[in-house]
Amino acid sequence: MTAVTTPPTSAAGTTAAAHAALELRGVDCSYGDTQVLRDVSLVVRPGRVTALIGPNGAGKTTSLRVASGLLRPTTGTVLLGGEDITGVPTHRRSTRGLCHVPEGRGVYRNLTVQENLTMQAPRGTVAAGIERATAAFPVLGQRLQQKAGTLSGGEQQMLSLSAAYLRNPSVVLVDEPSLGLAPIIVDVVFEFLQTLGAEGVSLLLVDQFAIRSLSIADHAYVLRRGRVAYDGPADELLDGNMFEQYIGEGA
Repeated sequence: MTAVTTPPTSAAGTTAAAHAALELRGVDCSYGDTQVLRDVSLVVRPGRVTALIGPNGAGKTTSLRVASGLLRPTTGTVLLGGEDITGVPTHRRSTRGLCHVPEGRGVYRNLTVQENLTMQAPRGTVAAGIERATAAFPVLGQRLQQKAGTLSGGEQQMLSLSAAYLRNPSVVLVDEPSLGLAPIIVDVVFEFLQTLGAEGVSLLLVDQFAIRSLSIADHAYVLRRGRVAYDGPADELLDGNMFEQYIGEGA
Protein backbone atom coordinates (compact mmCIF):
# COMPACT_ATOMS: atom_id res chain seq x y z
CA MET A 1 0.00 0.00 0.00
CA THR A 2 1.36 3.42 -0.90
CA ALA A 3 -1.37 5.96 -0.24
CA VAL A 4 -4.40 6.22 2.03
CA THR A 5 -7.56 8.17 1.41
CA THR A 6 -9.94 6.20 3.64
CA PRO A 7 -9.43 3.69 6.49
CA PRO A 8 -8.88 0.12 5.27
CA THR A 9 -12.05 -1.96 5.05
CA SER A 10 -10.69 -5.13 3.44
CA ALA A 11 -10.64 -8.50 5.16
CA ALA A 12 -6.86 -8.26 5.34
CA GLY A 13 -7.10 -4.89 7.06
CA THR A 14 -9.62 -6.24 9.55
CA THR A 15 -7.36 -9.20 10.35
CA ALA A 16 -4.37 -6.91 10.92
CA ALA A 17 -6.39 -4.73 13.27
CA ALA A 18 -7.64 -7.76 15.19
CA HIS A 19 -4.04 -8.66 16.00
CA ALA A 20 -2.97 -5.11 16.86
CA ALA A 21 -0.91 -4.38 19.95
CA LEU A 22 -2.17 -0.80 19.69
CA GLU A 23 -4.70 0.77 17.37
CA LEU A 24 -6.09 4.23 16.71
CA ARG A 25 -9.34 3.93 14.82
CA GLY A 26 -10.95 6.93 13.10
CA VAL A 27 -9.49 9.45 15.54
CA ASP A 28 -10.23 13.16 15.43
CA CYS A 29 -8.57 15.42 17.99
CA SER A 30 -8.56 19.17 18.56
CA TYR A 31 -6.84 21.77 20.69
CA GLY A 32 -9.66 24.16 21.43
CA ASP A 33 -11.12 25.21 18.09
CA THR A 34 -8.13 23.91 16.13
CA GLN A 35 -8.54 20.41 14.73
CA VAL A 36 -5.22 18.57 14.59
CA LEU A 37 -6.12 14.97 13.75
CA ARG A 38 -8.66 14.05 11.08
CA ASP A 39 -9.90 10.46 10.89
CA VAL A 40 -6.51 8.98 11.82
CA SER A 41 -6.35 5.20 11.83
CA LEU A 42 -3.13 3.32 12.51
CA VAL A 43 -2.10 -0.11 13.76
CA VAL A 44 1.00 -1.14 15.72
CA ARG A 45 1.45 -4.89 15.38
CA PRO A 46 2.88 -7.03 18.20
CA GLY A 47 6.66 -7.11 18.28
CA ARG A 48 7.02 -4.68 15.39
CA VAL A 49 8.57 -1.22 15.07
CA THR A 50 6.24 1.31 13.47
CA ALA A 51 7.50 4.73 12.35
CA LEU A 52 5.16 7.71 12.41
CA ILE A 53 6.65 10.47 10.30
CA GLY A 54 5.65 13.70 8.60
CA PRO A 55 6.38 17.43 8.58
CA ASN A 56 6.22 19.62 11.67
CA GLY A 57 2.65 20.25 12.78
CA ALA A 58 1.30 17.15 11.04
CA GLY A 59 -0.10 15.69 14.27
CA LYS A 60 2.55 13.11 15.24
CA THR A 61 2.94 14.14 18.88
CA THR A 62 -0.82 14.56 19.20
CA SER A 63 -1.30 10.98 17.98
CA LEU A 64 1.02 9.67 20.69
CA ARG A 65 -0.72 11.76 23.34
CA VAL A 66 -4.08 10.35 22.29
CA ALA A 67 -2.66 6.83 22.42
CA SER A 68 -1.27 7.33 25.94
CA GLY A 69 -4.37 9.07 27.27
CA LEU A 70 -2.90 12.53 27.73
CA LEU A 71 -5.48 13.78 25.21
CA ARG A 72 -9.04 12.56 24.69
CA PRO A 73 -10.06 12.25 21.05
CA THR A 74 -13.06 14.21 19.85
CA THR A 75 -14.21 11.09 18.01
CA GLY A 76 -12.68 7.68 17.40
CA THR A 77 -11.35 4.79 19.45
CA VAL A 78 -8.06 3.73 21.03
CA LEU A 79 -7.48 0.00 21.51
CA LEU A 80 -4.72 -1.77 23.42
CA GLY A 81 -4.43 -5.46 22.67
CA GLY A 82 -7.88 -5.31 21.10
CA GLU A 83 -9.46 -3.75 24.21
CA ASP A 84 -11.12 -0.32 24.01
CA ILE A 85 -9.16 2.00 26.33
CA THR A 86 -10.46 5.31 24.96
CA GLY A 87 -11.85 6.32 28.36
CA VAL A 88 -9.08 4.74 30.47
CA PRO A 89 -6.82 7.27 32.27
CA THR A 90 -3.11 7.45 31.54
CA HIS A 91 -1.89 5.75 34.72
CA ARG A 92 -4.21 2.80 34.11
CA ARG A 93 -2.89 2.42 30.57
CA SER A 94 0.60 2.24 32.03
CA THR A 95 -0.35 -0.66 34.31
CA ARG A 96 -1.78 -2.42 31.25
CA GLY A 97 1.55 -2.35 29.46
CA LEU A 98 1.61 1.00 27.62
CA CYS A 99 4.70 3.19 28.12
CA HIS A 100 4.94 6.73 26.74
CA VAL A 101 8.38 8.37 26.57
CA PRO A 102 7.46 11.98 25.73
CA GLU A 103 9.49 14.64 24.01
CA GLY A 104 11.55 16.74 26.38
CA ARG A 105 13.44 14.27 28.60
CA GLY A 106 10.87 13.76 31.31
CA VAL A 107 13.08 13.25 34.36
CA TYR A 108 12.84 14.48 37.94
CA ARG A 109 15.74 16.91 37.95
CA ASN A 110 16.08 17.24 41.74
CA LEU A 111 16.19 13.49 42.32
CA THR A 112 19.20 11.25 41.79
CA VAL A 113 19.48 8.89 38.87
CA GLN A 114 18.81 5.95 41.20
CA GLU A 115 15.72 7.65 42.63
CA ASN A 116 14.42 8.35 39.11
CA LEU A 117 14.91 4.73 38.14
CA THR A 118 13.29 3.50 41.35
CA MET A 119 10.19 5.61 40.75
CA GLN A 120 9.74 4.09 37.30
CA ALA A 121 9.98 0.43 38.34
CA PRO A 122 6.94 -1.50 39.60
CA ARG A 123 7.09 -2.65 43.22
CA GLY A 124 9.29 -5.69 43.66
CA THR A 125 11.22 -5.20 40.41
CA VAL A 126 13.44 -2.23 41.32
CA ALA A 127 16.78 -4.03 41.58
CA ALA A 128 16.26 -6.05 38.40
CA GLY A 129 14.99 -2.98 36.55
CA ILE A 130 17.96 -0.84 37.52
CA GLU A 131 20.35 -3.63 36.54
CA ARG A 132 18.71 -3.90 33.14
CA ALA A 133 18.65 -0.13 32.56
CA THR A 134 22.30 0.34 33.52
CA ALA A 135 23.29 -2.59 31.32
CA ALA A 136 21.61 -0.82 28.39
CA PHE A 137 23.12 2.55 29.36
CA PRO A 138 26.34 1.90 31.35
CA VAL A 139 26.93 5.61 31.96
CA LEU A 140 23.82 5.69 34.17
CA GLY A 141 25.42 3.06 36.40
CA GLN A 142 28.26 5.51 36.99
CA ARG A 143 25.83 8.33 37.85
CA LEU A 144 23.41 6.62 40.24
CA GLN A 145 23.95 9.12 43.07
CA GLN A 146 24.08 12.15 40.78
CA LYS A 147 21.07 14.44 40.51
CA ALA A 148 19.33 14.02 37.16
CA GLY A 149 19.33 17.77 36.53
CA THR A 150 23.13 17.80 36.41
CA LEU A 151 23.35 15.11 33.72
CA SER A 152 24.13 15.99 30.12
CA GLY A 153 21.23 16.15 27.69
CA GLY A 154 22.14 12.78 26.26
CA GLU A 155 22.35 11.17 29.69
CA GLN A 156 18.96 12.62 30.62
CA GLN A 157 17.50 11.12 27.45
CA MET A 158 18.98 7.74 28.36
CA LEU A 159 17.39 8.05 31.80
CA SER A 160 14.05 8.90 30.23
CA LEU A 161 14.26 5.98 27.80
CA SER A 162 15.03 3.61 30.67
CA ALA A 163 11.30 3.62 31.45
CA ALA A 164 10.93 1.34 28.44
CA TYR A 165 12.86 -1.30 30.40
CA LEU A 166 11.86 -0.55 33.96
CA ARG A 167 8.11 -0.81 33.40
CA ASN A 168 8.44 -3.97 31.30
CA PRO A 169 5.82 -2.69 28.83
CA SER A 170 4.36 -4.44 25.81
CA VAL A 171 3.87 -1.22 23.83
CA VAL A 172 6.23 1.77 23.87
CA LEU A 173 5.51 5.20 22.38
CA VAL A 174 8.65 7.29 21.84
CA ASP A 175 8.48 10.95 20.85
CA GLU A 176 11.55 12.67 19.36
CA PRO A 177 14.21 10.76 21.32
CA SER A 178 17.09 12.22 19.29
CA LEU A 179 16.06 15.88 19.58
CA GLY A 180 19.00 18.11 20.46
CA LEU A 181 21.49 15.28 20.91
CA ALA A 182 25.03 14.94 19.61
CA PRO A 183 25.42 12.46 16.72
CA ILE A 184 27.24 9.89 18.85
CA ILE A 185 24.36 9.88 21.38
CA VAL A 186 21.83 9.63 18.56
CA ASP A 187 23.59 6.41 17.55
CA VAL A 188 23.21 5.07 21.11
CA VAL A 189 19.52 5.99 21.19
CA PHE A 190 18.70 4.29 17.90
CA GLU A 191 20.69 1.21 18.88
CA PHE A 192 18.57 1.00 22.05
CA LEU A 193 15.33 1.41 20.09
CA GLN A 194 16.40 -1.28 17.63
CA THR A 195 17.18 -3.59 20.56
CA LEU A 196 13.71 -2.95 22.02
CA GLY A 197 12.15 -4.03 18.76
CA ALA A 198 14.37 -7.11 18.53
CA GLU A 199 13.26 -8.10 22.04
CA GLY A 200 9.63 -8.18 20.93
CA VAL A 201 8.40 -4.84 22.25
CA SER A 202 5.81 -3.13 20.04
CA LEU A 203 7.23 0.31 19.30
CA LEU A 204 5.62 3.42 17.82
CA LEU A 205 8.39 5.89 17.00
CA VAL A 206 8.27 9.58 16.17
CA ASP A 207 11.65 11.16 15.41
CA GLN A 208 13.09 14.05 13.42
CA PHE A 209 15.46 11.69 11.61
CA ALA A 210 12.87 10.11 9.35
CA ILE A 211 15.31 7.97 7.37
CA ARG A 212 16.87 6.52 10.52
CA SER A 213 13.41 5.76 11.88
CA LEU A 214 12.43 4.03 8.67
CA SER A 215 15.65 2.00 8.66
CA ILE A 216 14.71 0.25 11.93
CA ALA A 217 10.95 0.10 11.30
CA ASP A 218 8.83 -2.64 9.78
CA HIS A 219 5.88 -0.41 8.92
CA ALA A 220 5.37 3.31 8.48
CA TYR A 221 2.65 5.92 8.50
CA VAL A 222 3.02 9.42 7.11
CA LEU A 223 0.85 12.16 8.55
CA ARG A 224 0.15 15.23 6.51
CA ARG A 225 -2.09 18.01 7.86
CA GLY A 226 -3.55 15.65 10.42
CA ARG A 227 -4.43 12.86 7.98
CA VAL A 228 -2.76 9.57 7.11
CA ALA A 229 -1.16 10.06 3.69
CA TYR A 230 0.80 6.80 3.59
CA ASP A 231 0.32 3.42 5.25
CA GLY A 232 2.72 0.71 4.16
CA PRO A 233 6.14 -0.95 4.44
CA ALA A 234 8.84 1.27 5.92
CA ASP A 235 11.47 0.18 3.40
CA GLU A 236 9.24 1.30 0.53
CA LEU A 237 9.59 4.89 1.75
CA LEU A 238 13.37 4.59 1.71
CA ASP A 239 13.18 4.77 -2.07
CA GLY A 240 14.25 8.31 -2.95
CA ASN A 241 11.27 9.11 -5.15
CA MET A 242 8.77 7.78 -2.63
CA PHE A 243 10.42 9.63 0.23
CA GLU A 244 10.36 12.89 -1.69
CA GLN A 245 6.73 12.37 -2.68
CA TYR A 246 5.48 11.85 0.88
CA ILE A 247 8.00 13.69 3.06
CA GLY A 248 9.92 16.18 0.98
CA GLU A 249 13.30 17.71 1.58
CA GLY A 250 14.47 18.43 5.09
CA ALA A 251 12.37 15.76 6.82
